[in-house]
Amino acid sequence: MKRKRGVAVGLGYFSQFHLEAWMRIKEVDLVAICDTDIAKAEGTASQYGIPRFYSDINEMLANENPDFIDIITPPETHLELCILAAEMGIDIICQKPLAPDLKEAQKIAETISKNKVRMMIHENFRFQPWHREIKKLLDQQTIGNQLHSIHWRMRMGDGWQKDAYMNRQPYFREMKQLLIYETGIHLIDVLRYFGGEINQVFAKLQRFNPNIKGEDSALVLCDFSQGGTAIIDANRFHESTCENPRLTFGEVHIEVNKGHLHLHQDGRITVKRLGKPETVHDYHFEDKNFSGDCVYYTQLHFITQLISKKSFETDVQEYLANIRVLESVYASNSKGHPLIVQ
Repeated sequence: MKRKRGVAVGLGYFSQFHLEAWMRIKEVDLVAICDTDIAKAEGTASQYGIPRFYSDINEMLANENPDFIDIITPPETHLELCILAAEMGIDIICQKPLAPDLKEAQKIAETISKNKVRMMIHENFRFQPWHREIKKLLDQQTIGNQLHSIHWRMRMGDGWQKDAYMNRQPYFREMKQLLIYETGIHLIDVLRYFGGEINQVFAKLQRFNPNIKGEDSALVLCDFSQGGTAIIDANRFHESTCENPRLTFGEVHIEVNKGHLHLHQDGRITVKRLGKPETVHDYHFEDKNFSGDCVYYTQLHFITQLISKKSFETDVQEYLANIRVLESVYASNSKGHPLIVQ
């Protein structure tokens, strides 16, 4: 089978996880990378054994004629890059946040449809191995068939210092929408993965660190169309007691009509059926790359579905539902009451 020729644009902090994962996917030849900082592009190409590097995206796409592009740049650049790639017939995998707002995200989706290319959002949390395992348990009705509640509690502890986020993602400090826009979108996607569509939200957002511009704390109540509720109880200010809070990004407790299950912060899953003792669910994961190797599994899904011509779980059109929920969260917080997700 002919390998897919890929290129990547954007070499910020998170790109290291993308590039390392591509190196392990045998169906892919990553032939070039691009960044406005040519020295960074050259050094990164050398580090990963990537044949060519560029500072001009137009030049890279014209010269390389890739099958797909991995877009790892900030969201305000995504529309322009997606138009460029789509009009050249290049398939796309693109990091989240997809766009600054729903209107621009819809323009991206329209561009993809118009040019008949394929696009997947790099929504990697749902590909974390514990979330895949929980989804299997729910689908197998291990603890019942009627969801009652999901409680996601996240404490990252990387946002309380005066110089919060400077060591890894300093642009976080200037974002007027932070926790939900940057991290909460992952949680929204996983909640929809577990419980189906969210039709109402009620949000209370706060900023605990006065040295940043956006919210760093969120309490969000979500109602599912098929029944059941979810609570997002998250902040980046307060610390977790676990060794590595960036493994699972919190703990998740799910109650169904015949019992509950719990994702612990070390990746363990425990199951408690009504009237039965709690047990540890046996499954395997590796703590490598980022958060259980979810970047690898995300990109493997993209390539597998691209080759087989099957649909992506996070196709751009399907992903718009996440952004509708996200915008409803901010609107609910502003208005101070629950809102129907439009």
